[in-house]
Parts: sequence; C-alpha cells; structure tokens
Amino acid sequence: MSVTDELSTAALDEVEEKRRERVLAGQVRTLETELAELRRLLNLTTAIDQAKLKPPTWMTPPTRPVKAPGVACVALTDCHFDEVVRPEEMFDYNAYNRHIAEVRLRRWANKTIGLARDHINGIEWRGLTIFVGGDIFSGNIHDELIQTNADTLYGSVVHWIEQVEAALTLLVNHFGKVHVAVTVGNHGRRTVKPRSKLRVRDNIEWLFWRVIERDFRADKRITWTIPEAMDTFLTIFNTRYQLTHGDQFRGGSGISGVLTPIMLGNYRKSRKSLAMGQPYECLVLGHFHQYLTLPGVIMGGCLKGYDEFASSINVIPEPPTQAFWVTDPKWGVSIHAPIHVGDRRLEGW
Repeated sequence: MSVTDELSTAALDEVEEKRRERVLAGQVRTLETELAELRRLLNLTTAIDQAKLKPPTWMTPPTRPVKAPGVACVALTDCHFDEVVRPEEMFDYNAYNRHIAEVRLRRWANKTIGLARDHINGIEWRGLTIFVGGDIFSGNIHDELIQTNADTLYGSVVHWIEQVEAALTLLVNHFGKVHVAVTVGNHGRRTVKPRSKLRVRDNIEWLFWRVIERDFRADKRITWTIPEAMDTFLTIFNTRYQLTHGDQFRGGSGISGVLTPIMLGNYRKSRKSLAMGQPYECLVLGHFHQYLTLPGVIMGGCLKGYDEFASSINVIPEPPTQAFWVTDPKWGVSIHAPIHVGDRRLEGW
C-alpha cells in the first residue's frame, strides 16, 4: 500500500470517528433530556403525594356572600277588609273579621321583611315594590255584604288608612325605598254593575290610596303609580309588568279551574298591550283568590282566605296567601315564594 493510500484511509477513519461522536453526543443529550423530565415528574408526584389536593375554585362556595342587585316584589291583593267570615259557616276552616285582618296585615309585612332578610342570601336589595291588586275592601256590591260587614264602607276606609300606613312605614324603614303600584278591584265600585267609564275614579280604593299617597308626600322614600286606567304598567330593571285586578277574565269553574280564563285573558291583554306600544313580560293579578305562578303570570292570592261563596261553588280551599318574588336585572322574574298570612293559633278563633 502506498503512502497516499494510507493517508486516505486515516482520513476516512477520522471522519467516521467524528460522526460516531456526534451520534453519541446526540443520544447523550436525548437521555439527559429524558432524565430531566423523569426527575420533574418524580418531584411533581412527590409533591402531589405530600400536598393536600384542593378542588377548583369555581367548585367551592364563596367565603362571603356575593352581592347582586335585586328588587323584592310582593302582592297585596284581595284583602276584603272588614268582611266577616264566620267559622260556623265554613266547617271551622277559616274565619275573618277586622281583628284577624289586622293580624294578617302585620304578618304580611313582617314576613315580607323576613323572606328578604333571613331566607334569601347574596342579593343587595335596591328596594321593595308592592303590587296592589285590588279588592282591598269588600264594599257594598251585594246585599249580604251590607248586612254582614264590620262597618260601613266609609267607616272602613277611615279605620284602614292608619293600619296600611303603619305597614308601609315598617316596610320602608327596612328596605329604604318602597314603590307602590295600584290597580282597583271590582268590589270597591259604587255601582251595582261594573262600569267602564270612570271605572277608577268612581272606585273607593282609588280614593283610599290617594289619601295614603298624600299622607306620605313628605317621605321621598315611597313612590307611587296610581293611574286612572283599569291596568297599571311599570318597569323594574328591564322587566316590564302589567298589573290588573282580573275581574275582566271570565270563567274558572271547569276542570281546568282558573288556568283557562288566565291564559286566555293574558293572551288577549298581551296582544292589546303590544298593539298600544306597551308590551310586557309578566302579568300580575288577583281576583281569583288563589296563589299561582305560571310563565309570564303571577297571581297574588288572597288575604281574606276561603269564604262562604268559594265553599258554595265547591272551590278547593286554599289558605290565605300573598305572592313574593324577586326581580333580577339579568334574569327578570325569579325566586317565587308564597307568604302564608293565616295562623289560627295566633288569630284566636
């Protein structure tokens, strides 16, 4: 072999040696990387074993109440003040008179405060809205009422102004702000038959609430909506309400009960209101003496409770109840709750 051939072989061996070194160096780097990852995983596993695992923060309850704005809403409907319901005529199921009505009115105000204060957490109350659904008095529209009521209609108005003002004072002192939306019922009218013209101004309830509004004129914490139309519109946050008494709705004695007149009446009112440029999301009413909530409908119940007329047409008894709910700025009507205002033990009958 010549000297030239020996030099060429040596050069090739050197190149091959450097190539093997590069390969080995790459393998070493790969192994070192894998070793570092194994060490990291080992340290992580050890840390997990030694640490107390905690659930994600969104699964844990907040350590303090999360405040969100809301308006408490309550119905005051079908009080039938100064009507007398004798337990002897009701199979001892219900009784009603001036004293019992006073007790139930106080209970309504106290339970409204209790629901908002003690049973609903996480809401920053902006105030209270009272939906007055009509039939505050039983009136003189039937001879039997004239014979059995505890007082004359005007005597009843004088007595109950002070009682209702006391309840409003209690509520505004707690909530800070109170708005009272009023519609009149059919029992406060002065005529035997219902009327369409001057329906509100010729109703004793309109006078009753206007007197109370005047008495609170200096108290800017209480605001009012007392229209002269048969229905009342108001908006809370983004939720539009229509308040009506409900005597315009006919029927309710069939198997479906009040569902048929309410759903049909709500359909007609919603179409009429939309055509007049006053659409609403929720209809609030009374008249049927039942507490009921449906999508888009709240029926406020009755302070008087079960009476002789309801018993005579075989309506299923329902305890004296009023409606409570919350208006949320995002979700609208939410958190329904009945306010049970009757308690035989405390009423003394």
